[in-house]
Amino acid sequence: MKKEEKIIIVGAGLCGTLLAVRLAQRGFKVALYEKRWDMRKKQIDAGRSINLALSNRGLMALESAGLKEKVMDNCIPMRGRMIHPLGKKPFLSPYSGRPEDYINSVSRPGLNMTLLDAAEGYENIEMKFDADVVDIDLKSASIQYQDAQGTMHTDEGQLIIGTDGAGSVVRRSMMKYTSELLFNYSQDFLRHGYKELSILPTSEGGWQLEKEVLHIWPRGDFMVIALPNLDGSFTLTMFHPYDTEIGFNKLDTKEKIAEFFETYYPTLLPYIPHLQEEYAENPVGNLGTIKCYPWQAFGKGLLMGDAAHAIVPFYGQGMNSSLEDVRVFDEILEQQGTNWDKVFTLFQDARKKNTDAIADLAIDNFYEMRDYVDDMAFIRKRKLEMQLEQEFPDYYSKYSLVTFRPELSYDQAMRRGRLQDKLLLSLCKNENIEELPLQEVYNQVRKIEI
Repeated sequence: MKKEEKIIIVGAGLCGTLLAVRLAQRGFKVALYEKRWDMRKKQIDAGRSINLALSNRGLMALESAGLKEKVMDNCIPMRGRMIHPLGKKPFLSPYSGRPEDYINSVSRPGLNMTLLDAAEGYENIEMKFDADVVDIDLKSASIQYQDAQGTMHTDEGQLIIGTDGAGSVVRRSMMKYTSELLFNYSQDFLRHGYKELSILPTSEGGWQLEKEVLHIWPRGDFMVIALPNLDGSFTLTMFHPYDTEIGFNKLDTKEKIAEFFETYYPTLLPYIPHLQEEYAENPVGNLGTIKCYPWQAFGKGLLMGDAAHAIVPFYGQGMNSSLEDVRVFDEILEQQGTNWDKVFTLFQDARKKNTDAIADLAIDNFYEMRDYVDDMAFIRKRKLEMQLEQEFPDYYSKYSLVTFRPELSYDQAMRRGRLQDKLLLSLCKNENIEELPLQEVYNQVRKIEI
């Protein structure tokens, strides 16, 4: 492929826009299509701006495009989870025993706008908004799209890369060739949804809660989390079942909502006097996992990001894994040149088992955050992990392996982390765990092989 020939990217979210920038930096001509409007000119829908946890994998990808420092200027570090048990005092559960390890709260639209601004600086990137791609011919790498006035247009390139999210039209186009591609697809929804709320800044523009942590109010089958914003506010996300007696489907009056929060979130209520207005205004979103294979078709089409592997948000890795897709793709492109069929095949082979791994870990962490963060055995395990990380530089908990070791694949981190968890939890069921020498625990952990 000659670099003056065009690569069509469908979806100008985080993954697609970073990919466009990186390809443009390599000299390729890129056409970036986005179904929605330019978010820099029109505010996104209320209740759809969940904050994201940006960690080392995502930062490594941004750094490859020279954008890390610009993005970090708009982040707030979060050094651990502040747990708010019902009827008990809050306590901090650090993410790591190493002070240099932390994750970052970043606004999804803010990050997306930073990437769009970067893309706009390249003459070889053409961005088209309000361009609803309605049909794709993968074999000819052509698309049909409808503009904001309803007029139909066509475009053709050498490649089409779908970074258009969980509802991907590019993925649907692959399904047309199910028998030819032996295309497999699964979609698995949790019986829980999410609703966005907020804590407003103080009158002086400060934060009403501890700033550099992720707050969690775990309540068994449901929870609320809070991430800090630069303006002093917090974005709250309520993760909640649909169908129980206190599920989203039953919380349908102001009286029920007030009674529910008074019962389960009494310490949160003083910070959300606008609860009723936001609860009524903001929609309930679904939470699901998407897996598919193959990710490429005919050496002409490729899936990346949520289009290939949408996951639930409970490990804080959905964005990071999508940005990591771009980095891995770029590294393979560097090695293989524009033998696209080989590049696409190597990319999907490198990423499939790893994105499956983080999808499974995200489900695991949903239950951990919801059910176990205030469990005594779990608390003892986290304390022991902090001690191990402080004392032995080469020890990393499962969370740290996933979050702070981007040189490890998700699959490697999952397999080692699960074995470590099994061992440490078995030890921490003993209330006298503190009497066991730390060196002996470390020695047992080091015997683990994957």
